[in-house]
Amino acid sequence: MPSNQQHIQHLYLRAGFGLQPEQLPAALQMPIQKHVEAIFSDSKSYQPINLLNDNELKVIKLLFTDKEERKELVMDALNRGRELNLLWMRQMAESKAGLREKMTLFWHGHFATRTLNAFFAQLQNNLIREKALGKFGDLLMSISKDPAMLQFLNNQQNKKNSPNENFAREVMELFTLGRGNYTETDIKEAARAFTGWGFNQQGEFVFRQFFHDTDLKTFMGKRGNWGGEDIIRMILDKRETAIFIIRKIYRYFVNDTPDEGIIGELANSFYESEYEIGKLMQQIFTADWFYSPKNIGSRIKAPVEYITQFRRQFGLQFEPENALLFIQKLLGQVVFYPPNVAGWAEGKNWIDSSTLMVRTLLPFSIMREIELPVEAKDDGDVNTEFLAQRNFRKLKATANWDALSKIASGSSEKEILEQLAAYLLQNKLSDANKQLILKNTPTTNREAAVQFISLSLASLPEYQLC
Repeated sequence: MPSNQQHIQHLYLRAGFGLQPEQLPAALQMPIQKHVEAIFSDSKSYQPINLLNDNELKVIKLLFTDKEERKELVMDALNRGRELNLLWMRQMAESKAGLREKMTLFWHGHFATRTLNAFFAQLQNNLIREKALGKFGDLLMSISKDPAMLQFLNNQQNKKNSPNENFAREVMELFTLGRGNYTETDIKEAARAFTGWGFNQQGEFVFRQFFHDTDLKTFMGKRGNWGGEDIIRMILDKRETAIFIIRKIYRYFVNDTPDEGIIGELANSFYESEYEIGKLMQQIFTADWFYSPKNIGSRIKAPVEYITQFRRQFGLQFEPENALLFIQKLLGQVVFYPPNVAGWAEGKNWIDSSTLMVRTLLPFSIMREIELPVEAKDDGDVNTEFLAQRNFRKLKATANWDALSKIASGSSEKEILEQLAAYLLQNKLSDANKQLILKNTPTTNREAAVQFISLSLASLPEYQLC
């Protein structure tokens, strides 16, 4: 297996959110295999997000059932949702369990859910985090009984004699099999099997027997008195589910352009292992092809990846932290607020003229406290529109320049540039950009040179790739 700085950084960028500068010197002394082992060891731990204490939960549950307090519920939900967002963003940037947090982010987009109930959002986020590296079947079964999911896809209204097909359709189209691998009849029969699946005010799954359709159902050509658990097990029995999940994981963790040969091999292993996610990810991160030049620096960073890697590499502390909400809004990815049940479109969809401008202006704007000359897109989303307000737009942060200076140990501006570029960029810096940065680098003192060069590199289009 290859092992050099670029490969080590590639591993940590894909299996987490990148190495911090102070971690780099020791990291360069270890082979890739040891890094993979360390990454999985660090992510054995499960650190839930605990924003809401018991007393606050009681208040939220009361509001959830009191129609007269609807306005108060909405305001409380916005405030709590904002706090939950910032807490998770902080955990992604600071947690030692980088792989678990990265997998949580991936499954958060895969099982895209929206709820105004912050308690339900917290429950689902912790559920995903807990099961993110376990068996996909366990994760799927649990998320199918999750109150936020059941609420979002209307299964609370799924009753015999008036079945609601939303959940049954999406569990096959978006979560498991993919289009073309089921029929409309399968959707209708699965919806009947999921009748009666709901939740109570405490966020607990409830099977309401009196709402369940107990008649015979035919699903995937098999006839029986199926319940929801039976449907999920039969979906997992289909190899198409393994292929669908592997293709999505490959595009997220390896390359946006699928390699069908590798996907086929991974899907077979995944299926035969009974959908062991951790085993799959270890297989990917230890494969020689994972470190192929075509896979390094090939992915456009999703906004949350971009923000989190930027925070880790520069040791950023935002003042106030609310600025992170506005930045997410500007870049088009606000955690806990996916655009729809299909989640966020990845790859080139992250970049347009507006978001690229934000990404290139952001480094200097933050450090020099300059307000960005751009507005958040009006996407018609009333739930995130409040993030564009003035009180969220003050962009100011401090950076850990000492850590970056230790990486840039060179004596000349050219050496400093080469060392920082090797750390911050996964693709080769062009001669034209080298000359432009060196031409404008202040020569008054070394600290000023390190800061200017670092921010200049983070402002390049190449920094948007990992």
